Amino acid sequence: MVAKLALENGTVFTGESFGASSEVTGEVVFNTSMTGYQEILTDPSYAGQIVTMTYPLIGNYGVNSEDLESIKPQVAGFVVKEYSDFYSNFRATGSLGEWLTSHNIIAIQGIDTRMLTRMIRTVGALRGVISTADLDDSSLIEKAKRSPSMNGLDLAKAVTTDKVYSWDDVDRTPFALKTTGTVRTDGRMWRVVVYDYGVKQNILRRLTAYGCQLTVVPAAFPAEKTLEMEPDGIFLSNGPGDPSAVRYGIQNIKKLVGKKPIFGICLGHQLLALALGGKTFKLKFGHRGANHPVKNLLTQGIEITSQNHGFAVDPLSLDTNTVEITHVNLNDATNEGLRHRKLPIFSVQYHPEASPGPHDSDYLFDQFVTMMEQESVTATR
Repeated sequence: MVAKLALENGTVFTGESFGASSEVTGEVVFNTSMTGYQEILTDPSYAGQIVTMTYPLIGNYGVNSEDLESIKPQVAGFVVKEYSDFYSNFRATGSLGEWLTSHNIIAIQGIDTRMLTRMIRTVGALRGVISTADLDDSSLIEKAKRSPSMNGLDLAKAVTTDKVYSWDDVDRTPFALKTTGTVRTDGRMWRVVVYDYGVKQNILRRLTAYGCQLTVVPAAFPAEKTLEMEPDGIFLSNGPGDPSAVRYGIQNIKKLVGKKPIFGICLGHQLLALALGGKTFKLKFGHRGANHPVKNLLTQGIEITSQNHGFAVDPLSLDTNTVEITHVNLNDATNEGLRHRKLPIFSVQYHPEASPGPHDSDYLFDQFVTMMEQESVTATR
């Protein structure tokens, strides 16, 4: 079936549909990962976005029930150069096209993704529309122009959990469990409250693997109720949209600062920076892929990281007497991490849990546990 992708700048691509037959608008972005398309598709941080894969062949290993980062696909739409309906993998339970169709996600193949990626890199992320129903170019371009911008858009409320729940999924952790230093001196696990702004399941698996007992709460869960739970630490998750629009999250974090150890990832990093008095801004085309080099300024080591974000923290807006920059992106020198100079608080812009991506930064989960351990010792003195 013929499908079209139209952009707000007037460019129209004609290809073939391999997902649902429908029409959808969203911000068109690109991801440079060679594998991991199922994890990418189910990452809540992609809510509202049409994701283009730069790797040309997608679908060749099918889909399965284990490589999910949430309960369903979260992207608005999907764009690839060449889709493979024939799949081969011992874990596969079906084809990517069938899976997308079952979840009503529209996808298009057979377009020049290299041209599209170069265009986005040149002019920035663009609003777009994919359609199998309306194939009129001028109509589609107008729809793209009228679609919402990510600026000022709070999408965390659209992907967060609607209830408080406990997480226990140790058996499905994708790589070795840590076996030492994971429990308190009294023998129990570290109690952590996870703020779900669009949390990936592998973040929860990694925290559990490091000995954390998790209670996941909605994005707008009151800080007062969190403190009533008496957790050992608080985790701020990844998520989609403009961080400055998540005002309730910023206000909650302000109330939590100085009360408990805090660890933030991605949107959680941005919200923490805003709560500490910083500012954020929209990147031209964002960081999305599994091969982004980051320098750890504390160790001088280089980590290859998995990333997915369209906004970044302005390091010049941070009070250097309070906040220390810990990580920097080696591609464009943007901020990738910070820590409080006095309080047990730190965060990173990238995804140390990977899925997909390298495990270079998995040590950060251990760092969080160590921080809670130190606070526990201090509290008992």
